[in-house]
Amino acid sequence: MTVTADMAISLDGYIAGPNVSLDNPGGDGAEPLFEWIHNLASWRERQGMTGGEENRDSELMREWFDATGAVVMGRMMYDTGEEFWGDNPPFRTPVFVLTHRPRPTLVKEGGTTFTFVTDGIHSALDQAKAAAGDRNVDIAGGASTVQQYLGEGLIDELQLHVVPALLGAGLRLFEGLSAAGRRTLEPVRVVDTPLATHLTYRFVK
Repeated sequence: MTVTADMAISLDGYIAGPNVSLDNPGGDGAEPLFEWIHNLASWRERQGMTGGEENRDSELMREWFDATGAVVMGRMMYDTGEEFWGDNPPFRTPVFVLTHRPRPTLVKEGGTTFTFVTDGIHSALDQAKAAAGDRNVDIAGGASTVQQYLGEGLIDELQLHVVPALLGAGLRLFEGLSAAGRRTLEPVRVVDTPLATHLTYRFVK
């Protein structure tokens, strides 16, 4: 089992624009970070849509979906996605939501369940590992959630989709990283497409 994080990032190192909020989860000007995903066949399929492009980017997205057996996310990501995801969310696996507000577990169509975890990031990860079986656990976001897991040295593999865009300001993935998070990385794979450069790194134990 591998604990992964999969993030779109601008060429100048931002994973969100300025002024992130519940109404503006990506921050100001962050649209280029995610536009490349929306027409991929594998992404559209998971959203219950048809069509889309079958290309190398779509293959990488499908690979991530297929390898993931459980997901951890922050409450903001859940709150901003809940209505959009509807009754059949795209995860199709158990999802563990970090929160300070307890809520009963939600069972959705397609194999997705949302369990709300109030006792911290380690508890959420332990529960996700137990649920994932021999598949991966993905720390899905938002940005601050991924930063917390990076800072504790709990992520094994990091995939960055470097988008050819300059945001100029916002939230940097590695800013303020604690000593526990500053570990050596080894490259696993580089895939370059017209839409993004996909970089996969593994943290050295």
